[in-house]
Amino acid sequence: MNSLHIVIAGGTGHLGTILAKHFHGAGHSITILSRTEHSSSWPIIAWDGETLGAWISQLEGADILINLAGRSVNCRYTPANRTSIMNSRVRSTRVLGEAIGRLASPPRLWINSSTATIYRHSLDRPMEEDTGEFGGHEPGVPETWRFSIEVARSWEEAFFSASTPRTRKIALRSAVVMSPQRGGAFDILLRLVRFGLGGAVGSGQQYVSWIHDADFAKAVEYLISNEKIEGPINLASPNPLPNCDFMRELRRAYGAKIGLPAPEWLLEIGTRLLQTESELVLKSRRVVPGRLLRSGFQFDFLDWPSAAADLVNRWQQSA
Repeated sequence: MNSLHIVIAGGTGHLGTILAKHFHGAGHSITILSRTEHSSSWPIIAWDGETLGAWISQLEGADILINLAGRSVNCRYTPANRTSIMNSRVRSTRVLGEAIGRLASPPRLWINSSTATIYRHSLDRPMEEDTGEFGGHEPGVPETWRFSIEVARSWEEAFFSASTPRTRKIALRSAVVMSPQRGGAFDILLRLVRFGLGGAVGSGQQYVSWIHDADFAKAVEYLISNEKIEGPINLASPNPLPNCDFMRELRRAYGAKIGLPAPEWLLEIGTRLLQTESELVLKSRRVVPGRLLRSGFQFDFLDWPSAAADLVNRWQQSA
């Protein structure tokens, strides 16, 4: 792949850091659009994620735009937080679409974040792009789950409705990206294991969809290179597994002897105390990357035991 100029909107977070390091290390030019400024190995340009401004010049002649902007969902879904979660995704996507429409030389590819949460709670079968069922209308689904799906659908609608005839578009329906970075999902899960709390959550039968950070970066690079691919893409390991098995393999990778389970009633108390939502661990996300596999993409980490062992080792080395 020739050297590219890649602009990453909302690129100072967990996923942005993974991609920026990967592509910068491969010799590509990186520019970050961010609401916050801090020191970095690549330029960080200020934007508010809502209005057009001088930042548009960074997109003129750029090869790739990757939009990862969006408020963290690791919070209670209060009215204020719901508004922030929705607006940070939809408005940033809309303003980027408007900006691309004004450019003489727009990026040839626009990759926009989405989420695997768009699919229904699934214990019965995997969810691919072509056959997966959107959620939100299942009997007994908690209202907070319906909100998450509403966000996902509004996000993709804003993305695909943008008129960008000269720009290919891909929506990343990403599962949880596992990396040893402090503060990320893997770090939080491993902390539970380290303190003997890494048992099954709830029934333990809900599926966990995940992807190793190396495969996440590799897949994005693959999508850039394969110009015939567009539309929604599931970014997830081909092998989601029940929560009880997921946590058991994580304990095994770390060498933990015990892992106390967290029944649903206790989880609800704990998530309230931690100011987050139980949906993040109780909803069954059985998502598989149908389009990636059919196109020939090869994962380096197909199964959770090997991925967990690698991640634990890297986490320990960085401690």
